[in-house]
Amino acid sequence: MDEAELVGAARGGDRQAFDELVRRTFVDTFTLARRLTGNEEDARDVVQDAYLRAWKGIGKFRGDAAFSTWLYRITANAAASHVQRRRRHRAEPFGDDFEPIDTRAEQLVSQGAESAESLDRIAVALDDLPAKLRSVVVLKDVYGMSHEAIADELGITVAAAKVRLHRARRKLRDVLYDEGAEANAV
Repeated sequence: MDEAELVGAARGGDRQAFDELVRRTFVDTFTLARRLTGNEEDARDVVQDAYLRAWKGIGKFRGDAAFSTWLYRITANAAASHVQRRRRHRAEPFGDDFEPIDTRAEQLVSQGAESAESLDRIAVALDDLPAKLRSVVVLKDVYGMSHEAIADELGITVAAAKVRLHRARRKLRDVLYDEGAEANAV
């Protein structure tokens, strides 16, 4: 079945059709959630919430856009809600001497990175951005969304989307070039 047929069946209550839509969109949905939340644990929660919202709201899906685009919007909204909840319930940070060891293999699509080290630096810099700036960069640079689509997705003006993107890229540039200069000096 193609996507339109699966969506139609899912709208009619066919759980297997919806399960197939989940299988087809899971990797991209999880990647988006990971980029928007900054870690895998939160991303899992966001993806679960997004698919639950999608199942409950599949009857309202008009088909004006692709199912995946509709799901990205739900995922971005679920991530924003999750980040706001986490901010309200923020725990005490670790001490300055704490150095976590990350054994996960990061999967980041990046055309400009020259090495795994560069990818790691980019991922860390992106994760350090405030959520509202990180979401704009991810939606624009990873998913290729237009400024208008980003503004619509985040409920902000096009001008605000452009400003946030500019600020986020400037912060990333400052962090990455400062780190690069320090690494080359050593």
